[in-house]
Amino acid sequence: MSFRSPVVRHVTTLLVLPLVALWLAAPLSAQSPSPRRTKVFISVDMEGLAGVVNGPEVNPAGPDYPLFRTIMAGETNAAIEGAFRGGATHVLVRDGHGNKNNLRPSDVDPRATLLRGLSIGPKNMMEGIDSTFDAVVFIGYHAKAGTANAILEHTSTGNVVDVAINGVSLPEGGYNALVAGLYGVPVVFVAGDRAVVTQIRDLLGPIGAVAVKEEINDASLGLSPQRAIDEIRQGVALAVRNRSSAKRYALPGPYTMVLKVKTERPLYPGAQRVREGEFTFTSTSVLEVLSAFNAMK
Repeated sequence: MSFRSPVVRHVTTLLVLPLVALWLAAPLSAQSPSPRRTKVFISVDMEGLAGVVNGPEVNPAGPDYPLFRTIMAGETNAAIEGAFRGGATHVLVRDGHGNKNNLRPSDVDPRATLLRGLSIGPKNMMEGIDSTFDAVVFIGYHAKAGTANAILEHTSTGNVVDVAINGVSLPEGGYNALVAGLYGVPVVFVAGDRAVVTQIRDLLGPIGAVAVKEEINDASLGLSPQRAIDEIRQGVALAVRNRSSAKRYALPGPYTMVLKVKTERPLYPGAQRVREGEFTFTSTSVLEVLSAFNAMK
């Protein structure tokens, strides 16, 4: 039988109790590390949605716009669900079409945050992106102006014939991927017509994708909205889960833009007019190049 004097027991208690108190008072973050945040940025356009075939369907003045607004919300929510299934803890959705107020807040999965409305500055469809994000997803995207076998192909506005940076002709998904790349964030998934899927993969490599439709003699052959939703959900989940294999898109600086337009706008400071309808602008900043593009497009 062991024997401990009352004095020893008292001293031990005096030593242990403060340690217990310190442990209980320590913040939870010090007791156990918080799980890492995984953030996904989703940029959503309309021309590349399932079933869309003409301009009035994505124009607020068009009779079928409410229907395709609903389809837009369906594909957006499928991407949100897929992102969370793929390991996301935070999702930001950027409404990227027209005046940027197509997604009704009440229609969007409440787990995500929604950025809607026009914004100043060069990021445009990528407003809100920063280096805290881990992956970018494009939904409802379309091919660049002049693309053969594409549905509602254009670049930003109907006035743009082509925009190239450092000799690379870019669709909206191309220069938006370049913006994401500035912050070290890769694009991991694109949904739209078959032409834009090919175009984006040619630029970024074999990222996740769903072609929801394809052009046949100016008509659209495609998936039903429900099937598109199912495939987008599955595709985004896989792409986000495998995000470490995707690479950010980057071009070496300085950056020289060549912009061709149908109707000329006033020159952006520092831009040069090469010939009728063609301009160049050079900067060490991609965002400054995009500011020039937005001013003259």
